Amino acid sequence: MKSAALVVLAAGLAATTTVHASGVEAGKWSFSAFGGVDMPTSGDVHGGAIAPVPDLGPLNPALAGVNAELRIQSRSHDRIYGLADTYGLEMGYGLSDRAELFGQVRYSHASPGRVQVGGAFVPALDTELPVYGRFSAYKSYGAELGYRHFFMQPGAVRPFVAARIGATRTDAITASFDIPDAAISIPDARFTKKAWSASGGVDVGVIIPVGESFSFTAQAGVRYVDKLSGDDADIGGLGLGGINNDAKRISVPMSIAARWDF
Repeated sequence: MKSAALVVLAAGLAATTTVHASGVEAGKWSFSAFGGVDMPTSGDVHGGAIAPVPDLGPLNPALAGVNAELRIQSRSHDRIYGLADTYGLEMGYGLSDRAELFGQVRYSHASPGRVQVGGAFVPALDTELPVYGRFSAYKSYGAELGYRHFFMQPGAVRPFVAARIGATRTDAITASFDIPDAAISIPDARFTKKAWSASGGVDVGVIIPVGESFSFTAQAGVRYVDKLSGDDADIGGLGLGGINNDAKRISVPMSIAARWDF
């Protein structure tokens, strides 16, 4: 009798946990605040180009009459910026105990980056001088809608998959180009414009119930932000117009969120 009573009690507790544990439920709303990192895996900040410069005099009067050839190579997001910090908010609406629709806004930031972007071949010296570029911080603001599907039964740790699509506004980027060996510097050249572009991605993760209305989620995925709009106002005269027209970004976002259901 005692064993039977314990079994009944355990079943009752399990049922109570299932009913009252946090997580998706038909007709319920959720609010989440998340933070993490966004690791670029593909996509170039700028492409490559070979551009003749008939006279270096306008860049350095001491080199008047000396010609050169700029040999710029493509540079990727991961080489220039590395990891970006990401923060955001999300609202969700349960369609059932396995599915929900959600909308989220996110902010991403990566610190300025400096790399060698190529060289300047100077025939008079029969040598190629290194050219460096310093790019201003990468800042973006995204708004996306999505669908999330949960597996296993409510009340326990549950895996999920999600897909989302929307748009991302990336702030304007400036670039400073330097050729130290020739005492040439082009500071704060306009490089890309502030603009919106299509974005989206897929995620996999888990939700971990903590109480009746609170849980944690952890997820990782793949995110795509379409190409940016190049600004050639300062670099077009050097024959580099167009190297900044394909700055798309593919990355792996990883985040942890605090979630409240109500």
